[in-house]
Amino acid sequence: MPPNVARIAPEEVKARLDRGENILFLDTRSAEAWAKSDLRISGSVRLLSREVGNHLRELPRDRTIVTYCT
Repeated sequence: MPPNVARIAPEEVKARLDRGENILFLDTRSAEAWAKSDLRISGSVRLLSREVGNHLRELPRDRTIVTYCT
C-alpha cells in the first residue's frame, strides 16, 4: 500500500463520524455491483477503482477518504 493508505474498520469509521469528522466516502463498486444494490452512503462519490488514479487531483487532501466496494 502507498505510505498514506491504511485499512480502517467500520467501527472506527463510525466512531470518527460520531466525533464529527468530515469523511469523504468513495464508492468504488463495479457498475454491475452498484446497479444491483439499493444501498448508498449519502454524499458519497462514485468512482470506479481503476479510475481513482486519474482523479487524485480532484480529491480533497484535508480530510480522510474512505473507499468501499463489494
